[in-house]
Amino acid sequence: MVHYGHSNQLRQAKAMGDYLIVGVHTDSEIAKHKGPPVFTQEERYKMVRAIKWVDEVVEGAPYVTTLETLDKYNCDFCVHGDDITLTVDGKDTYEAVKKSGRYRECKRTQGVSTTDLVGRMLLMTKAHHSNIVSNKPDSLSIASLQSRSPWTGVSQFLQTSQKIIQFASGQEPQPGETVIYVAGAFDLFHIGHVDFLEAVHKLAEKPYIIVGLHFDQEVNRYKGKNYPIMNVHERTLSVLACRYVSEVVIGAPFAVTKDLLDHFKVDLVCHGKTEIYPDKDGSDPYAEPRRKGILRTVDSGNSLTTDAIVQRIIKNRLLFEARNQKKEAKEIASPGCAVGQPQKGAID
Repeated sequence: MVHYGHSNQLRQAKAMGDYLIVGVHTDSEIAKHKGPPVFTQEERYKMVRAIKWVDEVVEGAPYVTTLETLDKYNCDFCVHGDDITLTVDGKDTYEAVKKSGRYRECKRTQGVSTTDLVGRMLLMTKAHHSNIVSNKPDSLSIASLQSRSPWTGVSQFLQTSQKIIQFASGQEPQPGETVIYVAGAFDLFHIGHVDFLEAVHKLAEKPYIIVGLHFDQEVNRYKGKNYPIMNVHERTLSVLACRYVSEVVIGAPFAVTKDLLDHFKVDLVCHGKTEIYPDKDGSDPYAEPRRKGILRTVDSGNSLTTDAIVQRIIKNRLLFEARNQKKEAKEIASPGCAVGQPQKGAID
């Protein structure tokens, strides 16, 4: 998966140099060393390109980083998180570059990992965004508490103002820019969201895109099940990392009101071709922008939804359960990793 933990790693990496090249592995490489990928390689290539700190993407990068790879792309050094990355046979994928002194390390983002997110989808609980705790945890939950890796054994992200500042552009709309407002859950930020935001970005010569994110309880009201998979703090960073986004409204009102449009001086309101859910009272949440004639339906050409991604996981449940267990077991068995040691965070 591509998530805000990866974005935070790339943000730190970019700060270490002038030009950031990101190598993205193929599906076959990931399947061989880690288990089945959630997103396809083509989806991951485009998603990484949409992260605002990335200058270039190398498609099909080798799983083991070598000096030859660094030299081929004129890289002075490579960067990875302070976690363990092993090949299928247990070898450090960065051994050669570490020995040569061309390796740098950045901090993983505490509270998120691909393993954790996949686990949330498999468990189908609301514990990740709700204070309601079941009195009868399922067997997966119980098993996961008995032996956890400090890198993937995480379940709660704690937002800070500093982290938001690091991700935010800090720029206000400038004269001549078209202020465009979009709203939604943007849960498990994926290529469908990226394609939509890119299409919205192309609507104006100088776009300033504001994304309104609904609170978790609101998202659960209209989407049901165990949505959102990511809480509002996680979704905020996911959206802010996208190069097409200028600003995020955290906990935006469900209805796009006159007050909201006036406050942000919105020129255009956009919505995708997905269903528009009614407000609590059954009213149209886009009634005001419709009345003003500034509502646009944008066809991104991509019909992928968060629900479709969850179904990918559920469909291959046994494979993803095995992936999670295998990854944690490998990390626990590695030197320097002891069950119960302080968590270092998680960027996969």
